[in-house]
Amino acid sequence: MKPKLNLTLNWLNPKKQNAFTRTKKHGLAYMLVACLNAIPLHSYAADPNKVIHTYFSGAETGFDPVATNDTYSSYVDASIFETLYTYDYLARPLKLIPLTAVDLPQISADGLTYTIKIKPGIYFSNDPVFNGKKRELTSYDYAYSLKRLLDPQLHSPNSWLVEGKLVGSETLVNQAKKTGHFDYNSNFPGIETPDRYTLILRLKEKDYNLPMILAHGPTAAVAKEAIEKYKNDIGYAMANPVGTGPYLLSKWVRGSRIILKANPDYRGYTWNFKSKDFNDRKIIAEMTGKKMPQVGVVDIQIIGEAQSQWLAFKQKQLDWISLPANMVGDVIEHGELKPEYKQAGMTLSSMPDLIASYAFWNMKDPVVGGLTKDKIALRKAIMMSFSKEKYLNVLNNGVGIPLSSPIPPNIVGYDPNYQSATPYSVRAANLLLDKYNYKVGADGYRTLPNGKPLTITYTTATSGNSAVSDFWQRSLKAIHIRFVNKAMQFPDYLKAQKQCALQMGIQGWVADYPDGDNFLQLFYGPNTYASNFGCTSIPELDKLYAQSKAMPAGPERQELYLKMARILDVNAAIMPISTPYENTVIQPYIQGYKSHPMLSTPWMYVDITKSKN
Repeated sequence: MKPKLNLTLNWLNPKKQNAFTRTKKHGLAYMLVACLNAIPLHSYAADPNKVIHTYFSGAETGFDPVATNDTYSSYVDASIFETLYTYDYLARPLKLIPLTAVDLPQISADGLTYTIKIKPGIYFSNDPVFNGKKRELTSYDYAYSLKRLLDPQLHSPNSWLVEGKLVGSETLVNQAKKTGHFDYNSNFPGIETPDRYTLILRLKEKDYNLPMILAHGPTAAVAKEAIEKYKNDIGYAMANPVGTGPYLLSKWVRGSRIILKANPDYRGYTWNFKSKDFNDRKIIAEMTGKKMPQVGVVDIQIIGEAQSQWLAFKQKQLDWISLPANMVGDVIEHGELKPEYKQAGMTLSSMPDLIASYAFWNMKDPVVGGLTKDKIALRKAIMMSFSKEKYLNVLNNGVGIPLSSPIPPNIVGYDPNYQSATPYSVRAANLLLDKYNYKVGADGYRTLPNGKPLTITYTTATSGNSAVSDFWQRSLKAIHIRFVNKAMQFPDYLKAQKQCALQMGIQGWVADYPDGDNFLQLFYGPNTYASNFGCTSIPELDKLYAQSKAMPAGPERQELYLKMARILDVNAAIMPISTPYENTVIQPYIQGYKSHPMLSTPWMYVDITKSKN
């Protein structure tokens, strides 16, 4: 065995191409609290009088780690279920640490075998399905949970995390496809459990991101008994989550309200995070030594309108607020809170909000899809009609960074010098369409080369910003293309995305683990119907992506990342748009709050003073 893997994730330095970094916002990911020196406690009871009031900007879809991959469901999942690993709350650069694992993985000399020890004495929350007995978390639970990702009958949107990676898994999956039944009791070399507390994973090829994947929510442990008891027709236990984490689902009004209550059987931990950052000294002084979690209740409302969020925050109905871009100038000046908010005792936590938003086209669609020259020309023309700078200025008050690459800043693989070969130019866009016989008819709108009407249908979730579709409509009108905006309920929108049923839309991706691989996998052909929402399939890109998976971070892999970005650009498969900033304003009675690039559940790390009201 090699020594334990060192997984301190360095903020990207252009001169150090092998550095790691983060990705993800207050919202999408997933990991729970822990620290290397955590002191296990027995049934530590959080204070039920300490209530966090917070909000989601969009609706959740359900609570089963394997089933869901939307941001807001993941926040709740991260409160209830636990992964093997998580991230240190204060450490920058990011630092991967054990959660339910004893330590970081032991890796074989060839880099293909990972041995992970599970901490004994961790228990699932008390639930009738266990018949009054304490149910200990074991390696078998992680094996079962990883197999659920492989089960073809579940059609997990997160299957790409392990699909094709584990030795012998294809035989099991192919058999399940033929029989319609996945054999969870079948043993195969890719997942072995020699005892209750040992999990062995064997990879077909090297994957240097595996430890970070094991810190990602869909790999969290679930109990087979609970899934079998509460599963719906599809096989998901969406409404009855049973995990080992610090919170329980107490109330759920779909699309309206979620209430979490502290798990009375949770083991707890002692807040003992360290930091050399001078700005963290107040947090460390406030929180060190406290038994966690302190918060007994988390009350989450679904509030889609920014003004409603801000009004609720000012009235102390919310304990923090992530400022939308159009409000930043009203609250922040020169990077700090304006005097009136400082005087009220509020604090500001800011960080690059490492999300990539991009326009996608359904590459299977008969109008905009395909790799023929005329289809590429149509997509390129649409890209050239869209000004990212104007978009940010008009819709986000200039807050955000225009993207040329699908990999956002501060992520391994990002190149600040990379430039798209498709510039903003309405004139060039019109000339390109003329060249490929998209003629302007008597009504002022273009037709397809075959003479049939050309219409672009842009689909949004009902909670989407109408100003975005208005901007698109103006952009396409400048190149004489009819534009139709279609709105769908958020769960239906996600379903249609995964079924390659949308012609065009904008997708925001919150990275699941801190590497550019997590963004490039969105365009990998085999991930179609899972995370590849544009149904992109470009053989050259697929080949390069497969090669990159077996390479550590460094100049050689960086070169492959850049080649993949260029292939997407040349084929106009997507249009990277921007990455935003996150500015969170916190009420004066909240202690310990610090925005984290990966951790999405602040209530696990903070406290509330008695002076809340």
